[in-house]
Amino acid sequence: MAVKSFASDLLCLLYVQWKIGDSRGGRMLEGMYRRVAYGLLVVLMLTFGGTSTARAQLSADGTGQSAFSIPQSQLIQTDILDSMLQKQPKARPVIFQVGSHLMYSQAHIPGSIYAGPGSQASGLTLLASKVKTLQKSQLIILYCGCCPWSHCPNIGPAFKRLHDLGFTNVKALYLANNFGDDWVGKGYRVEQGN
Repeated sequence: MAVKSFASDLLCLLYVQWKIGDSRGGRMLEGMYRRVAYGLLVVLMLTFGGTSTARAQLSADGTGQSAFSIPQSQLIQTDILDSMLQKQPKARPVIFQVGSHLMYSQAHIPGSIYAGPGSQASGLTLLASKVKTLQKSQLIILYCGCCPWSHCPNIGPAFKRLHDLGFTNVKALYLANNFGDDWVGKGYRVEQGN
């Protein structure tokens, strides 16, 4: 599981860096770097992609909640969130990134808080500690963007944890492909660093 996490983080980091470079008119990943990224993707897919063992491991620790378990009414689109962030500084939602720390440090939504990977018990514990002082009715938006929505291991468990803790106004940012394509690639603002 640690090898999968490291390889996934590395692949996400390479992809986001590539998208940031493309969105700024440059090409940060050329030749060898793209081949490495594609090679890692193939290895990950062949090794872990959809195997029943990987699914069983996710479900065994209670974090195997799918992104598809989140009701449509609880999803928020990128353009709506961007508009909210620009127009409502006083009523700003609390935004948590529940994916890879490498991705967060590379690029994240301005003002968002890193809350640990939702697919891991340690991430769910960190998320719970971050929301401890919030009112149960506070608008909270979760996002990951590590991979296509249909494969995201992080957003579903994080969403479920907040509901289990009694939060009533939780939304998930719908990123159909990934953070690079659906946020960075569309030109929305990002911050970098921890």
